[in-house]
Amino acid sequence: MAEKTKKCTSIGGQAVIEGVMMRGTSSAVTAVRDEQGEIRVEKKRIKPLKERNFFLRLPIVRGVVSFVNSIFTGTKSLMRSAEVFAETEPSKAEEWIAKKMKVNVMSVIATFSVLLGLLVSLFLFIWLPVNLTFYLQKWTGATFSVWAKNFIEGGVKLLIFIGYIVFCSLIKDVRRVFMYHGAEHKTITCYEKGLDLTPENAKKCSRIHPRCGTTFMIFVMIISIIVFACFESILAINSITLNKFLRVICKIALVPFVAGVSYELLKGLAKTSNPIFLPLKLPGYLLQKITTKEPDDKMLEVAITAFNGVLSMDSNPEEKECDFFNETTRKELLLYVKNSLEKANITEKAEAEWLVSICLKVKRGEVFTNDIVSVDKVKRVNYVLGERIKGKPLWYCIGNTEFYGYKLNVNENVLIPRPETELLVENALKEISEKSKVLDLCTGSGAIAIAVKKKSGAIVTAVDVSNKALKVAKVNAKQNCAEIEFIESDMFSELSDGKERKFDVIISNPPYIKSQDISTLDKEVKDFEPVLALDGGKDGLDFYKIIAKNAKSHLNEGGLLFLECGYDQAEQVKNLIVDAKSIEIIKDYSGIDRIVKAVF
Repeated sequence: MAEKTKKCTSIGGQAVIEGVMMRGTSSAVTAVRDEQGEIRVEKKRIKPLKERNFFLRLPIVRGVVSFVNSIFTGTKSLMRSAEVFAETEPSKAEEWIAKKMKVNVMSVIATFSVLLGLLVSLFLFIWLPVNLTFYLQKWTGATFSVWAKNFIEGGVKLLIFIGYIVFCSLIKDVRRVFMYHGAEHKTITCYEKGLDLTPENAKKCSRIHPRCGTTFMIFVMIISIIVFACFESILAINSITLNKFLRVICKIALVPFVAGVSYELLKGLAKTSNPIFLPLKLPGYLLQKITTKEPDDKMLEVAITAFNGVLSMDSNPEEKECDFFNETTRKELLLYVKNSLEKANITEKAEAEWLVSICLKVKRGEVFTNDIVSVDKVKRVNYVLGERIKGKPLWYCIGNTEFYGYKLNVNENVLIPRPETELLVENALKEISEKSKVLDLCTGSGAIAIAVKKKSGAIVTAVDVSNKALKVAKVNAKQNCAEIEFIESDMFSELSDGKERKFDVIISNPPYIKSQDISTLDKEVKDFEPVLALDGGKDGLDFYKIIAKNAKSHLNEGGLLFLECGYDQAEQVKNLIVDAKSIEIIKDYSGIDRIVKAVF
């Protein structure tokens, strides 16, 4: 921890969501740790102060410029970090606006946020204090001097500001932002001390820094009292008295000047450590105790990444900008996805390939090429990857899957169709013609019903007890141009209109997991797939018992029943069907007894 030669730097920063933005003389770099635990970096060029118009470099004026830039850059960085950390797919409305109006939706939101923030600030820190002072005079009958009014208003502003900061510090997510704020300060201090930029060194540095924006805000409020009071005193000498409305307008007009003076004061005080100036610095230091919290090593690592990025960009004018979602090759993207899945203990080799191929809409064998992937496609991959790492099944993350050659939407309201169920359909189709009447019990996503209808042209009725599942099934049927009758029914209960409805074929893949075994299933099954479609009761045979009891009364003479079973249930299911003319057990692709076929 021995200090080397101390260094001076003008690099400043800002905490963002799960990250830090650092701003140098010619660049701004934001580093964010995403939900996969990876540090993502965005580097942007900014116009150096020395290249700006001479007027914009003048004292006080430069402070106003810096203040305005900080508001917009800070808000944009905050929005961008949110995009990275909590990646979501762009909505259809966002895509439409971006395409039709040729604008970046996030930029529009950022601009709106800045304007809304300014309006709220003007209300809280100018309009409200002025009105409180006005009504205080009215209620007490007192006449306050110019200085008294401004000191009262300044006190109200300070109370609102401090109260707001204290309230925010109680919110868990904001506390994490304050921890990143601490990481930003410690990193800058570590560099200024001449120490190697490592989390270990930075951790031992102070989280209080003289150039902090919190101190700047305190200066703004204190200086505003003096500036506004002097301004009104000058007007009073010339016998000019401002009413409530004009006082608000003048205070707003003087905000840029106050910000410029505050900037020069902050910049000047940061250059000296003379204790005589400590009283001026102390209020800001005390508030930083609230707005900064002790960061962990991972947060310091993020802040150091952003700081080093600025050092590199500022020292090398040729270094290119980069985006959080920079274009990359398919091969590089595949490697990133594989590594991220492995870190989450998802080790199925083909999964990364499927994820990338589906998101990019290319064949699985084409993901190993050096073809460039666009920014939008990278965003899509990152969104799906983030959902998968949470444990959500891949096909729920994608939003659809294929069954028997047909594309089906799937979500947490329906089971994801398995390959074994395709075998069930394959065997049933051997016995189904265009004139057959087919009943699909427990239809779920409608996979069986749609495949049967499309392949045979039969008259198909699909039943499920879940209204949410039926909504998915209906959408799937419509998308696949499959005309199917859907009925919300608890098994056979709604299939009687005075007399039993009869079919030529009944086909079903009912819930067959034993109730006590549900908790032992893989996380992605037990936590995401619907329990209603999994739980087969105490012995896993509840639904087979219902089917065995009612099948004959709902089948025509010579009718067929096809049932998918659990790996050890086929013999038990066969024994339940006592009134069939013949029963056959069919093995699956792995040689496991999987399908029971009964003729009535």
